[in-house]
Amino acid sequence: MTYPTSLQTIRVGTALPLTRKLIEVKVKYCLYARKSSESEERQVLSIDSQIKEMMQLAERENLEIVAVKRESHSAKETNQRPIFNEIIEELRQGKYNGILTWAPDRISRNAGDLGKIVDLMDSGVLQDIRTYGQRFTNNPNEKFLLMILGSQAKLENDNRGINVKRGLRTRVEMGLWPGVAPVGYLNQKHMDKKCQVILDPGRAPIVRKMYEKMAYEKWSGRKIHHWLKFELNFKTVGNHNLALSNIYKILQNPFYYGVFEYPRKSGNWYQGKHEPIVTKELFEQANAQLKRDNIARQSHEFAFTKLMVCGLCGSGISAEEKYKLLKDGTTAKYIYYGCGRSRDRHCQNQYLREDELITQLANLLNNIDLNQAGVQQKFAEELKRHNRFQRAVLGMSSSTAIHQDIDLKTYAKYILKDGTNEKKRELMGCFKSKITVTRKVVAIE
Repeated sequence: MTYPTSLQTIRVGTALPLTRKLIEVKVKYCLYARKSSESEERQVLSIDSQIKEMMQLAERENLEIVAVKRESHSAKETNQRPIFNEIIEELRQGKYNGILTWAPDRISRNAGDLGKIVDLMDSGVLQDIRTYGQRFTNNPNEKFLLMILGSQAKLENDNRGINVKRGLRTRVEMGLWPGVAPVGYLNQKHMDKKCQVILDPGRAPIVRKMYEKMAYEKWSGRKIHHWLKFELNFKTVGNHNLALSNIYKILQNPFYYGVFEYPRKSGNWYQGKHEPIVTKELFEQANAQLKRDNIARQSHEFAFTKLMVCGLCGSGISAEEKYKLLKDGTTAKYIYYGCGRSRDRHCQNQYLREDELITQLANLLNNIDLNQAGVQQKFAEELKRHNRFQRAVLGMSSSTAIHQDIDLKTYAKYILKDGTNEKKRELMGCFKSKITVTRKVVAIE
């Protein structure tokens, strides 16, 4: 009996079945399904349908599937797909040595990931790639074809991006808005009316009232926020409450009187074809009031906001001013601290007056862990300023000063009661403990 001189001459169906069994590597496949970016394929080649088709292929050709991976991340950029990276790592670990997928572009649409696949094939770690109509093995011609198909997919992506940008430029020049419609408008869903927006009949009148209340009634942004959230229960299209920051963005968006900038901060302005909700005059008047509101908010900083949390829901503690007309005709001002209700709009935590808050904080000082170095440094600076004042104004020498017996706790209590808001906030920043307010009771944790 004559044996072949090279293992490469062994073919299926020839003699030496034992020798062939020894050199043949059993391929175990990972089925990889990724969501497509093309709209046509999205209708007929969803992830589930890809898996169904490839499982039928595996059954027909008797392929062993040891893992099924699903992914919806884009394949346009390298290292942006966690599932794909997981497959690469498991291939290196030897959990399987083949990939079964719908088409080559499901594996990669960028040069970086494609290079990883080819390197694994060169090293023998990846034995086989099966698609619905093709097969790629560690063969120069098949690897070359795989790289061509992957490069073609990248070229299609690049060209698609250029075409999309060109189309967007054309639309904005026509006065059409190319993004998600702002609050008060709705996007047209018909393909022949793409990028056109129409008035939202339920929300547009409320947006106009927001401008009117800011411009004519001199409402603050916070008062508008409270009005929308608690009186109207206003919701966006996505069924969310408007945050205070979003209210300011709406009031500052020129889109509502008919013009828009695209791209943002590009300096390119366009006259929109959409119906304005407000006039330019109302927009400018509202923004003039908004600037005054911002200046007032910045100049009036409450002492203890953003430094404590609600003990019931975990929201930040906010503050507000209240005025009361006294019997003698004068007006008294009070500052109240309470839950900001950012996490629970129905929080039942009660408000606490600032003088009561300061009294409780002063009583808690003995149990609060102070940043000794920070407080000591601030204390020393205050003493230096005090000494300079005594020498320059009162003519007193430092030997006659009586401040040497003052300790850190006494100094901290003085700052809480009689210091400026800035000093109070500096002092509170030295506290290492978490401070909560629960039903008018201040506590440390």
